[in-house]
Amino acid sequence: MLRFLAHSCSAAALALAALLGAPGQLAFAETAGSEQAQAGAEPAPLAADETQALLEALGMDKLFPILREEGLAYSKALESELFPGAGGEAWQGMVGEIYALDRLDKVMARHLAEEMAGVDVAPLMEFLTSERGRRIVTLEVTAREALLDETVEQMSRDAYDELRGEESPRLDALRGYIEANDLVESNIAGALNANFAFYQGLAAGGALPAEMSEEDMLRDVWMQEPDIREETESWVWSYLALAYRPLEDADIEAYTAISKTPEGRALNRAMFAAFDKLFADISRDLGLAASRFMVSEDI
Repeated sequence: MLRFLAHSCSAAALALAALLGAPGQLAFAETAGSEQAQAGAEPAPLAADETQALLEALGMDKLFPILREEGLAYSKALESELFPGAGGEAWQGMVGEIYALDRLDKVMARHLAEEMAGVDVAPLMEFLTSERGRRIVTLEVTAREALLDETVEQMSRDAYDELRGEESPRLDALRGYIEANDLVESNIAGALNANFAFYQGLAAGGALPAEMSEEDMLRDVWMQEPDIREETESWVWSYLALAYRPLEDADIEAYTAISKTPEGRALNRAMFAAFDKLFADISRDLGLAASRFMVSEDI
């Protein structure tokens, strides 16, 4: 259940939601905790051992190194766009710390434990640790790693285009899974939040004009929504078509069914909320780190 599917480097690569709330807040995504807060007293966070077991069953221990590789590759593109040739080893060192594996694991575990408070994870663990569940998670991780190669990513998009052209029945199975988990809209929301956090980092480091307000940042971020939507829709569909290609439609339907249970929906909200917080932190830190080189160039 790799819920947060869009690229980790969403701050510049990449729900329809209104810009609600006070300046500096994006009401793009609903979190699991919001419903719990409305229900009354908040239950205790998921126990540490249960959290780690759930993360492992979800393949996070194998996904984090891939996210780190995506981040390191993205940082080179950032340097090229924002401060060509000025970052060097200093920039790569900062990025390495931002995407440190122990940080990804600790931050994700903390947020997931909070978001899964009061949720019975037994039905989820039963599915994820079954032969079918383990195979699905392995395919998800393997496909994500394969997409580090730009050639493979393009091939996955071409293969998805072929499926659409043939009106393959597989599209119905994929559509059911995508809609059950709100994968497109939630990933768009996460990308927008990450982009705004990147702006905040740049602003904190003095790399944006002093007269640029948070309302201006929000406006700029929202103007990116159409492009983000197009990229996200294409990526989600092509990624899943690649990852689930070896599966039978019945496997995808079973995966969709567990996603529709109360526990599955809670996990989906929790994963998106946790990833949203993680990538917002990463994007903000990237913006702050980048600002040091951008400001020095201006001087």
